[in-house]
Amino acid sequence: MTEQPKETKVRLRTEILQTAPYRQGKPAPANSFKLSSNENPFPPLPEVLEAIAAISINRYPDAAATKLSERLAERFGLSRDEVHVGSGSVSILAQLIQAAARPGEEVLYSWRSFEAYPGLVTVAGATSVQVPNTPEHRHDLEAMANAVTDKTRVAIVCTPNNPTGTIVTKSEFEGFMSAVPDDVLVILDEAYVEFVTDSNAVNGKELLGKYENLVILRTFSKAYGLAGLRVGYALGPSRILDAARVTAIPLSVTEAAQLGAMAALDHESKLLERVKVLTERRDATVAQVRALGLPVPQSQSNFFWLPSGEDSSQVNDRLLDHGIVGRLLAPGGIRISIGEAESVEPLLEACKQIASEFQSLTNLPIPN
Repeated sequence: MTEQPKETKVRLRTEILQTAPYRQGKPAPANSFKLSSNENPFPPLPEVLEAIAAISINRYPDAAATKLSERLAERFGLSRDEVHVGSGSVSILAQLIQAAARPGEEVLYSWRSFEAYPGLVTVAGATSVQVPNTPEHRHDLEAMANAVTDKTRVAIVCTPNNPTGTIVTKSEFEGFMSAVPDDVLVILDEAYVEFVTDSNAVNGKELLGKYENLVILRTFSKAYGLAGLRVGYALGPSRILDAARVTAIPLSVTEAAQLGAMAALDHESKLLERVKVLTERRDATVAQVRALGLPVPQSQSNFFWLPSGEDSSQVNDRLLDHGIVGRLLAPGGIRISIGEAESVEPLLEACKQIASEFQSLTNLPIPN
């Protein structure tokens, strides 16, 4: 019989021990569809695979991802110092929070939003201030602006919002920026911006150089299909990004990530054709789910949100019965990615059963 290890006496931060770690979506069992991680369902481009096969893994990567940074700087009309590449946009978000917020200071964001936000704030030693979404599952930017205090150091705006798929409009965001003090760092998290088809949505590209306290986050994980390589980037004032570079883990962006992202940009038109397929599939799927009476908000991302409240665990079981692995985010609902074409039929069959069985959901208003 193996003796159980004794409980460690090492002193650890209480707030860390009390915080749940970020967990990935569950893997899909055989004959199921993994719609829990917002991954791009298309296989990698052959050109990307060819590019990353050329690396020498016995050598360290270029710590600054110089070639990719220069390429992005040219693309967005920025200087090299106004671009920062990281191992996924979430890693840069962590760097920015650590650079801006001390213990006792506040990081403000909408809730529910990206589930990594609370943990990143806790790790930095700062305090989360969560402002509830509107009944339509959107950011309430007026309430967020009113929640800013002299302790607020960072405000995060996620659009399209993960997990609800809803957008922030141009006018809403500009109003928010005019209401927030210019010594508060505002982070516009645009991980899913390539999937947006609503012309009213804010687009960080159009705001570059307009605000000295704004940083824009984007990623190659979703639309570009490089989730496994972990590469994202930030655009903003060099002074702020220099601070993020100080807090970054050295050599965290691999050469495979840099070369893969460069190849993806070289063949962007092919990838955007895939994005168009996914957005059309999203719109058709969401329309059919809403037609069943389920209170799903309109999505501008590559997923949609099923607000199932107290019934979430049981609703999730019905999805699993049909071979659909969603992301259960209790309490609240289930986020369901737009995946392979073959996943749509069993997903809709599951939603039909859910609509029939859970009348409490079909009695809720369908968001505009």
